[in-house]
Amino acid sequence: MESRGITPGPYRATKLWNEVTTCFRAGMPLRKHRQHFKKHGNCFTACEAVDWLYELLRSNSNFGPEVTRQQTVQLLRKFLKNHVIEDIKGRWGSESLDDNGQLFRFPTTSPLKTVPRRHPELRKSSLENVSKEKENGFKFRPLARRTPKKLELTQENAENMKNEILDENKENPVEKREISQEDVEEIWRHTILMHLQAILGISSLEEILDTTQILPQHIIYNMTNTSKHGVVVLQNKADDLPHWVLSAMKCLANWPRSNDLSQPTYVGFERDVFRTVADYFLDLPEPLLTFGYYELFVNILGLLQPHLERVAIDALQICCLLLPPANRRRLQLLLRMASRMSQNVDLPRLHDALGTRSLMIQTFSRCVLRCAQEADLDELLAARLVSFLMDHQQEVLQVPTHLEAAVEKHLERLRKGQVLNSSGEPLPEYSYCRRISAQEFDEQKVATSQAAIAELLESIIRDRSLALRDKRKKLKQFQKEYPAIYQSRFPTTESEAALLGDKPTLKQPMLLLRKPKFRSLRY
Repeated sequence: MESRGITPGPYRATKLWNEVTTCFRAGMPLRKHRQHFKKHGNCFTACEAVDWLYELLRSNSNFGPEVTRQQTVQLLRKFLKNHVIEDIKGRWGSESLDDNGQLFRFPTTSPLKTVPRRHPELRKSSLENVSKEKENGFKFRPLARRTPKKLELTQENAENMKNEILDENKENPVEKREISQEDVEEIWRHTILMHLQAILGISSLEEILDTTQILPQHIIYNMTNTSKHGVVVLQNKADDLPHWVLSAMKCLANWPRSNDLSQPTYVGFERDVFRTVADYFLDLPEPLLTFGYYELFVNILGLLQPHLERVAIDALQICCLLLPPANRRRLQLLLRMASRMSQNVDLPRLHDALGTRSLMIQTFSRCVLRCAQEADLDELLAARLVSFLMDHQQEVLQVPTHLEAAVEKHLERLRKGQVLNSSGEPLPEYSYCRRISAQEFDEQKVATSQAAIAELLESIIRDRSLALRDKRKKLKQFQKEYPAIYQSRFPTTESEAALLGDKPTLKQPMLLLRKPKFRSLRY
């Protein structure tokens, strides 16, 4: 069953939970089962539920084919805990569930969770908040201050007004502004938010991201302090990985060519080294993507689809720049190690039941992404994200040069004293207007609208790809809606017939039947 798609926004994990539970409740086959010499109707076994839900999750674009059968069993246990299902005796909550023939059924109550609603004031655009914080920081007010309600640009007074404003500028010249470090940081914040909001295609980031926790210092550091391989270099070595962890990761990533642990190898040595690395990352107090960015990364999971792969990579590139430098470095080294280990055919098997790739995903998913409050789909969502990061770690964690170019372009405009709008684009330095009456404004509005409608009629007429029958249908509909405009274009029926190629149908002339002459019978 394909995913119906969950739109980006807050509480996406809760919406995904509702989607999965709804699909499971609607699609899981129910039938009669016998247990302990007793028949039970409209139920299913745990094994049947695992089979069906396993296929559902693997075909769902939000979870993907990396889902394991054991993760499916864990999700069914959460179904039982949250009363999505119950055992055949009506028990749930503390009951257990295993991949066996135990019978379960659906309760009569709805399994859906309520999606909280945020206060309307929190729905304001994050970009507006940023501009308010730095109203005078990196934006300048327009030079022209004439803003009547109804204005019209004319050529007559343009030259006079231009000379007038130039004279004012000569008296009060605009000095080039010195760009401070605070301005640079604020421009980085603004640029990041603009690009991220455009990629996700949402009107506001406030509901999925607390913009106040974005530190431009982290972004700038992650962009500029990197090694030749693109890995963050920390100035404070106390924040770096311990030497013994780095040695263990290097040993596993380059197995069997590199082993600088200065210890003799033995049977099972590589498993002990891997367990050492796993214990370190699993003991971290916070996931590498941080609790604060959980909702943001969960929303990016909606982009992890084949036709949106490039978009997802761009979004993850930006989001990973927001991380503290120490977290970004750990994430880079961990993904590099996991990716190399997964592709290393010489590496001995590290688990009796799982392959190396599956082991990497299951082991490190929790230390990469999880919610501060335990969420029901954390394991599945984190596994989907880690799987994608392993496959595209080089692209995701490289420095996006287009952001640096956008910031530098913005700074150059500020140095020249250009006026910028809310989108960061330069405004014209001058505007020349004259006041018009309300009647003129209304007349212009009607004329503009009629011109647009007339252009629509011409586009229908010029459309060669439109079949003649469809064109007649559209023209008839247009004539019904806008008879005056249609009449001005086709004043006579002949002009319409000439356009459509219609030929007047001439009726065949009736044969003149001459009356027969009756000759007289009299001679």
